Amino acid sequence: MTGLTTHVLDTAAGLPAAGLVIDLYRLSGDRREKLRSVTTNSDGRVDGGPLLAGETFVPGEYELVFHAGDYLRGRGIALPEPAFLDIIPIRFGIADSAAHYHVPLLLSPFGYSTYRGS
Repeated sequence: MTGLTTHVLDTAAGLPAAGLVIDLYRLSGDRREKLRSVTTNSDGRVDGGPLLAGETFVPGEYELVFHAGDYLRGRGIALPEPAFLDIIPIRFGIADSAAHYHVPLLLSPFGYSTYRGS
């Protein structure tokens, strides 16, 4: 498999993060082009295959923006104002368009982690 995928897990609840909005951007210098906006399914993944694949999966710099605050508030979690984590941007590079890039997010109201998965 080639392309870009993501997966969001709510580590505080021990569940996939269903209903979390993610925006995908391509970066070029100071320019930021929004490619798409998606919402995670009941498994914390995106329906319809990779976020980028085929002709749209090209080397470059990208950013995934996770709308964590809206998701957490939607779960009924009382967050301080302003929330410690509201919008989580993750910038990364794609160097090999023949590879699979998986960018998961492990999320809680006061912390997150990510890595290049498989």
